[in-house]
Amino acid sequence: MSDTVPTRPSRIQLTLDLDAPGRNVGDLMLRWSDNTVPLGYHPIPVISLRGQPGPCVVILGGTHGDEFEGPTAILRLAARLEPSALAGQVILVPALNAPALHASARVSPLDGQNLNRAFPGDADGGPTAMLAHFVETRLLPRADAVIDLHSGGKASVFDPCALATRVEDADLATANMDLARAFGLPLIWVLGGHNDNRSVNAAAARVKVPMIAAELGGGGGVDPEITDLAETGLMRCLRHLGVLPGGAPAPVPARHVEIADPLHSVYAPADGLFDRRCSAGQHAEAGRCAGTLYFPEEPERAPIELGFPATGHILAHGNRGLVRRGDLLALVAQSLPEER
Repeated sequence: MSDTVPTRPSRIQLTLDLDAPGRNVGDLMLRWSDNTVPLGYHPIPVISLRGQPGPCVVILGGTHGDEFEGPTAILRLAARLEPSALAGQVILVPALNAPALHASARVSPLDGQNLNRAFPGDADGGPTAMLAHFVETRLLPRADAVIDLHSGGKASVFDPCALATRVEDADLATANMDLARAFGLPLIWVLGGHNDNRSVNAAAARVKVPMIAAELGGGGGVDPEITDLAETGLMRCLRHLGVLPGGAPAPVPARHVEIADPLHSVYAPADGLFDRRCSAGQHAEAGRCAGTLYFPEEPERAPIELGFPATGHILAHGNRGLVRRGDLLALVAQSLPEER
């Protein structure tokens, strides 16, 4: 484990024994005294499915509380898998940020913090920092592989993709990419120099455990087709890792993209009503119109046509009509050669 990871004992406890065989369900006990829970704990449900000896796979959802395809796919998996059929263990956390999921909010209502920008966390910090610290120091070190399911939430919609972190450790980088390919989506987003070191991906890299994330649509609901893709991807990864029988899944040709420069994306230059002319998954051409910004409260004000700053792949589009200055309207990535 990296020396940069805090080593103080976590304040979070488990109500279940992760070493016990079979199906076990319990909570992470997030103790944070507030007006809603002054003396108890905020429950974060955990499902452990432990069969015969084999790899341990941790699968997370609800890191952001307004992203629902991942939690739904994880709960499908919990109902589908039998511990007796597993060569290893699957630890499912469908709502890692349970207070945020309950509020249908991106960030925790307990402290207003973004869990995927809180790692490595702090054992003595606020609730989000405590939770990040537990995941990085207690949960990830148990794992032989980690999968963290995301979507665009209420604010955006992503072209479904698996995310693999590029790291200096060649073996770990290969394992990350192999896991991303196993997930089976035709798009892989490579996290390079612009990856945030406060994310679950960065935490897994510090712990040196293979890990992927996935972006699965968005919009603040549950898209059945995308949730099907997520469930299939999880099953494919469990076969790839040998936890489920059936051997390695058939490869799916995939395009690889990376954020080359954040300034290649389109942002709102002012508050207004965005008439979007592009969608996630489409090709962006430098100078082509991404949409028009109108000003409904100032009808005499001339609209602003917004062009793409660079050519690339539209990885996500904003899902809001009324936008604020600085809002992301279109996330643009550049194609890469296939990484080995």
